[in-house]
Formats: sequence, C-alpha cells, structure tokens
Amino acid sequence: MAMARAALSLVFFALFMVGEFSAVLSWKKEEFRNCDQTPFCKRARAKKPQSSPFSVSGVALENGRLTAILLPKPNSTSPFIQERGSDESQHLADGAISDREIQESRPLLIELSVYQDGILRLKVDESNDPAIKKRFQVPDVVVPELEQRKLLISTISTSSDGPSSTIHLTDGIEAVLRHDPFALDVRRSGTPDDLLLSLNSNGLFDFEQRRSSKDGEDWEERFRGHTDSRPRGPQSISFDLSFYDADFVYGIPEHASTSLGLQYTRGPGIDQSEPYRLFNLDVFEYLHESPFGLYGSVPLMLSHGPRGSNGFFWLNAAEMQIDVLSPGWDDGPSISSPEEKNTKNTKNKKKRIDTLWMSEAGIVDAFFFVGPAPKDVIRQYTRVTGSPALPQLFAVAYHQCRWNYRDEEDVANVDAGFDEHDIPYDVLWLDIEHTDGKRYFTWDKSLFPNPVEMQNKIGAKGRRMVTIVDPHIKRDESFGLHSEATEKGYYVKDSSGKDFDGWCWPGSSSYPDMLNPEIREWWANKFSLKDYVGSTPSLYIWNDMNEPSVFNGPEVTMPRDALHYGGVEHREVHNAYGYYFHMASAEGLLRRGGGKDRPFVLSRAFFAGTQRYGAIWTGDNTADWDHFKASVPMVLTLGLAGLTFSGADVGGFFGNPEPELLVRWYQLGAYYPFFRGHAHHDTRRREPWLFGAQNTARIREAIHIRYSLLPYYYTLFREASVSGTPVMRPLWLEFPNDPLTFNISDAFLVGDSLLVKGIFEERQKSVNVYLPGKESWFDVRSGMAYAGGRSHWLEASDDGVPAFQRAGTIIPRRERFRRSSTQMANDPFTLVVALNSSMEAEGELYLDDGRSFDYTEGAFIHRRFVFSNQTLHSSPVSVDRGVKVFSSDCVVERVVILGLPVKPHRAAVWPAGGEVEVEAGPLTLRPRAKTAAVVIRRPNLRIVDDWSLKLL
Repeated sequence: MAMARAALSLVFFALFMVGEFSAVLSWKKEEFRNCDQTPFCKRARAKKPQSSPFSVSGVALENGRLTAILLPKPNSTSPFIQERGSDESQHLADGAISDREIQESRPLLIELSVYQDGILRLKVDESNDPAIKKRFQVPDVVVPELEQRKLLISTISTSSDGPSSTIHLTDGIEAVLRHDPFALDVRRSGTPDDLLLSLNSNGLFDFEQRRSSKDGEDWEERFRGHTDSRPRGPQSISFDLSFYDADFVYGIPEHASTSLGLQYTRGPGIDQSEPYRLFNLDVFEYLHESPFGLYGSVPLMLSHGPRGSNGFFWLNAAEMQIDVLSPGWDDGPSISSPEEKNTKNTKNKKKRIDTLWMSEAGIVDAFFFVGPAPKDVIRQYTRVTGSPALPQLFAVAYHQCRWNYRDEEDVANVDAGFDEHDIPYDVLWLDIEHTDGKRYFTWDKSLFPNPVEMQNKIGAKGRRMVTIVDPHIKRDESFGLHSEATEKGYYVKDSSGKDFDGWCWPGSSSYPDMLNPEIREWWANKFSLKDYVGSTPSLYIWNDMNEPSVFNGPEVTMPRDALHYGGVEHREVHNAYGYYFHMASAEGLLRRGGGKDRPFVLSRAFFAGTQRYGAIWTGDNTADWDHFKASVPMVLTLGLAGLTFSGADVGGFFGNPEPELLVRWYQLGAYYPFFRGHAHHDTRRREPWLFGAQNTARIREAIHIRYSLLPYYYTLFREASVSGTPVMRPLWLEFPNDPLTFNISDAFLVGDSLLVKGIFEERQKSVNVYLPGKESWFDVRSGMAYAGGRSHWLEASDDGVPAFQRAGTIIPRRERFRRSSTQMANDPFTLVVALNSSMEAEGELYLDDGRSFDYTEGAFIHRRFVFSNQTLHSSPVSVDRGVKVFSSDCVVERVVILGLPVKPHRAAVWPAGGEVEVEAGPLTLRPRAKTAAVVIRRPNLRIVDDWSLKLL
C-alpha cells in the first residue's frame, strides 16, 4: 500500500508540473460513490415499511425535558440485535448481514425539549458505556441563546388513542410521543388525524450502535483503492419523516437543479434513482441536474401547501442521504400501529410527502418547526442556528474576480478599465497564483512586490481587495506556518495518528484541525497585520477548497477514518469542516479590526450556521445556459436554509460564454444577493468591456441597476439579520396561498417588492412571466403597469431581463453613479412609490455606517415611508435606539410615483412648509425609459427627519 501511494504521489506531482491537474478533477461519475456503493445507504434503502419494532418506556420529566428509554420489543428482529458476519467488509459492501454473531445492544435514550416560537427538539443517543467511545454531537452550531428560550415541560398528558405522551408546543399545536410502537407526531391539538409532521410512522427507524474493536473483527469498507478502517464498526442512523398537507418539499442544499421543489427519488415511476446526497465535495464542472452533493450541506427541509409550512432540521455533520418518496412507495402490508387503526384510512388519504433520512454516524439531534407561514419556519430555524450576519455595504456591491490576475500591473489595468468605461465595482480578487508557491498568507515577490501600495491605490477609490486562503498548508520545512503547526500538533491526524498528508494545490499538504477551539484561535491570529505581512485593513478573505479538498483522497476529500480533536473520526465531522474553517477566518478578520470592523469572508464549503460568518457561492459552475438557469433555484434554496448572502459565478467559472449568455447572466446576476464575476484561468479574459461597445453598455446598465438598488438591498440584509428572511425569495414565500407559485424556479423576488424573471435560452424572443397577487406590477424600466394574478407574454428585450415593482411598495434608490459604493455615501435618495388599487404604498430604508458594529448600540437610521390619502409620510421604525447615534445629511431629492390616475400640479411639504413642483418624467434616469411617471423633484427632505409630502 505504501508503494502504491508513493507511485500515486509521483503521478500527481507530474500532473502538477505539466499543468494538467484540473483535467483529473473534472466530473467523472465513477469517481464518486452512489448509494449502492455506500453500505449504510444501501442497508437503509432495503428496509420495508413496517410496524416499528421499538417501544418507549420510562417516560419522565427531568430538568424541564421529557426523557424516556427506547427499547426493542420482545422477540423483534430490530436493529438493536445486530448480526455481523466473519467477512464483514464484503458483507458491508454488499449491504448484507450474516448469521455469525448476534450482539445485544444498549438501550437508547430519548430527550424531548420545547422552545419558544413552537420549536421541538428530539435527541436520541446511545446510553453511556465506558468501554465504548461516546458518539459525536456537533458543537458550536446551535446558538447559546436558544437555551434561554427553552420552555419547561411541566405536564405530560396521556392520549386516548393509545399509550402515548403528549406535550404542548405552542397555541393549537402539540407533540405526541407514541410508546408502542415508537413514533413522534406533531399535530394540531386534540385532533389525532390532523398531523403536521411525523417521525417513524412507517417504522423505518434504525440505529446501529458503535462497538469497541475486537481481535479478528474486520469492519473495513473499500472504494476505488481506498480503505476505510471503521474501527468502531457500522454506526448509521435512519428514519422516515412525513410532511402532511404538503404540495412540495424544499431545501437540503447543495444540489444543482433547475427545479426549486425537490423531486421524487424513489417509488412508483422512479427508475434507477439516487437519493439526495449531503456530503461536501470538490466537484469540478458539476452536473446541472443531479441529486449529487456539492460543496456544502444543510440538513434542513421545508414543506409547503395551502394550509401552511413546516420544517425539519437534523443537526448531524456526517454523510447524509435523503429520499423523497413518491406516492404509493409504501403500498403493501399495513404500516399502522394498533392504536392508529381508527385513523388509518384518514391518514392514508391525507396528502403527505414521505421522506427517508439516512446518516453514516452521529446522533439524532432533530428540530421540528411548526410554521405556520413559510417565513415563520425560516425564523424558527435561524433561531436555532443563528441569523445571517449583516455584511459591510461594500460587500453587497459588485465584485470582480479571476483565477488569476497576473501581477500588480494587471490589477492596476483592470481597476483603470472600470473607470475608463464608467462601470462601478467595489472589490478586486486575487486567486492562488498571487502567493509564493501556494503558501497562504504570502505574496509572490516577483509578481506582487508592493502589495500594500497596490491595496492602498485601490482603496483610494473606496475599493477593497480579497485574497484567497485555503485550508491545505504546504508541507515545507522552510514555511513558518507549516513548521509551527507541526510543532504544536495542530494538524488533522491519519488513522495511525500521524499528521495527515494529502495532495492539493501546493502538492504535499496538511490540514489544521479546526474542530479544536485552540487551533481556531491560533488560525485567527494569523490574519493580524503583523502576521499576514503585506495585508492591510482593506484586504478581505476567500476560503476555497475547504470541503476539504484532497486531490488524492477518496472522492477527492479526506479519508473518513482520519482523526480530529477528541478522537473524533472525520466521518463524523466531515460536513462541518469548512464551517469551522470559515468560522476561524471570520474571527481572524474580526480580531484584526479590534472587533470594530465587520468581517467579509467568502466560503465555498458550508454547513448549518454558516450564515453567521459570511457569504458563500455555488462553486465551479460552467458557462452554459443550463448552469445559468440552475443558479436561480440553487440560490433560492440556500436562502431558505438561512444562507441569504449567496450567488453564482456570473458568466460561469468554466468555459467561454458567448456574449449573449454573458450579458444575460449579468442582467440576472445583478439581482443575486452576492454579485461576483469569476472565471477559470484557462478561459479567455472577460472583463465587461471586452465584448464590443453594445454589450459593454448592456453590462454597464446591469451593474448600474445593482448600484442604484444598494439602499434597498442593504435594508433587506438588515431584515435578514433580524428575522432570517432571505433577500432573494421564491414567489411562494410572499404568496403562500397561490399554488401557481409553489414551484416557479425561473423567477424570484428581491425582498417583497421586486420580481425578476430570467431569460435562459439563446436568442429568446419572448418570455412568459407570471405576476402573482391581486395588485398590479410596474415594469422597473418603463413604469408600465401589468395586472397581477395572471401570466404575461413579453418581448425578451436585449437591454435587460423583466423586472417589476409590486404595487403597494416603496423602494429607496440612489441614482448617481460613482466608482464604488463608498463614494455614494453622501448621495441623495430617490423614492419610487408604486401605488396599489387603494392608492397606498409603504416601504423602509435602513442606514448605518456600513462597516462597524455600532448599529448594535443604536447607531443607525431606520425609516418607514407610507403613502396614503395623497400624502407621503416618513417616520422612524424604532425610537429606542441605544447609546450610540448615527446621523446623515442625505436628503430625498426625488419622489417617483407610479399608478396615480391624475397628475397633480404641486406638492406641499410639512413641517418645513413650502411647495415643490410636480411634473411628468421618466421613471429612472435611464434614457430608454418610455412611460411617464409623476415626479417630484428636489423636495430635499432630510432622511433623518419626520416629514410629510402632500400632493395638491
């Protein structure tokens, strides 16, 4: 084996030398495991619906929780009775169980806890055994303040429909723990057949218990020449979960699909299917239509139907596979428990979506969210894992990136090109080639001899730079970072206890063990200006390859039997490795700024809770129309899982987009929450001015639209930081009672006020847009009104994608274009008022300094604008603001009103007094606008003041 690895290393080294390694990493289906090649998945999928062989006993109240014991029923053949054969590795590979050994397992322990806002938590774990290592529970994801929201369970009632324990969750909702057979139902109070969610109603719960190693036992698994030693035996968990009254289920990112709703993966009519996989992987040129797992994993699923929304989150960082089962998958013997016989017919007729959840390791640590509205589910989830961080304002603007800008001269030329062509941007990025031999925190001195001067020149225009810092550290004794990590024992270990050695961009590399808080603190200190020589306060960070990517590892990642802090196997923490790396990097920038500067760190890998630390993107997409179309449901799904600060590489990372595709991508990408152009080093240069004057003008216009909307976006990011509600939203989030919106995947909302429809076909001449609701929608470029509640065929204009402002809303904009968002800080505002059928509208504007944490102490401006009775009012959203103050001399210099049936001639201002002229004019400053609007120019109303503007 050692000789084989040495030979493989030589092959990889040769490929590095000839620059062909990217070809090795291109998508090859056979390089990655499917369910049949994943023993725990194959075993779980082979199980049939049944009356569960488990029962609950010993129910008690303990410290405000319900506790119980889960036992196999007498004479059952439950997973508590584990049978293992002498040739374990082969049997595991085949998903089979032999007859050699029957081992009695320990009882499982159940905990049920209830939290404010209708959150139910279920834990199932093995009982403690000093001879067997405790199973891993993911720390640092659930926010500490959740415990402060815990409700003490004071009473347990017994249901009349069989042995069970019932606890109150929230108004009208209760949880029922069924004793025999074991199941957990969440339902409307007092109505046994009015279920919302149910766990193990199909009897598929399985819990393989860990064991201590014994002489002669071999639990190895093998895949494509890699051996997983599995010293603690199989330890998987699986269970079924049902969502009732659901038309669709959503979530469990990250997968590439052009469908927002999750598709059925198994059951009648589904052939040769694969489950949705959650296993963070470095996948080059990923398939655009696949349940295969990509760079991140969030085990969160939401359901929605006309009666409301529910959610389920499993806090588990091991590999997970999830089936969405089509109707009829369970046809056959009855699966109902005895006490359910009276409701069996009702339950089977009740519309539901069944799912099967399978994990390689960990414990059951699951949260049930009862909604009832979709925004309620997202709020409940982010109350568990944390709300998204409020980014700095510059980060919400446009980013320009490439692998790689060659040197300081190239950086200067690109920066000057944006100015020459009147295109704003805020951030210029440097990929791995800027370093000294792929040693992170260093600079190539021949290409970037004066990095501080380079950053300061960019910074003089209010712009920033980003450099890449990946987790693989070059194994070079002359590299101080490696020497220090080696000396301190800070690397992940291999199964033998030695520092893990894998291959990535620098060649032979090792990986810091970010599960260890001490090592995260050490890593954070490396971002100080003293340690990161050549960095400045305006330099921010990009974490790539942090799945982690290991080029010569199984499935291009770290072996599952590698060892982390506390003896935790990598299989147990794999999906959270990038999360901890992101956490440590964000903490580093926070420390660098003395706790005053909000960090900006982009991460490719992610997990539940990543939203607290920064932005993510959809990874290495391709410059084709299919990947472009898939970007919308991918970003929408991330937002549903709390990861609102996300986007896709505009133009596609791989390949050379034709000008039409590139322009269309900019026109749509300008509405992504995270807006960045990026490209592979093998592609042709694609700065926005390289595709002819007409295309440059169209891209310029798209980027200008983003900059004009920055006040609106920043206000939405503030909302997300409080409620978790995403910036970019599926239509059903705002129109939950309209079934026509439930699976619209090619259009989306920005906040509740803007609807955007993509154009995803080459040379498309027309596009069909569904505008939901009873009120009108106004074209953002022309001001033309379109009726709501119907579809409209529109010309696919070359100048932009269809975008509409919802009647009844007010959107703040800034229409003076500068080089960067920083230079817009003192610019006046335009309020675009779109009136509904009652001649009313409302909206908000949030402002702070755009960079510090002073807003947490009251240093912000938050205004509400309301138009009614021919009058526009401005008032504060919050009066009690805290100890700090933020002020602004900015004014509203223009009010644009859409939907007025008669144009008034004058407007009066209170309390300052005086009148201003009202005129007809274009909706925006765009020269191609056609439809006139009512425009009030230069009322010069201070944004910090209370005022009214009455039409006369």
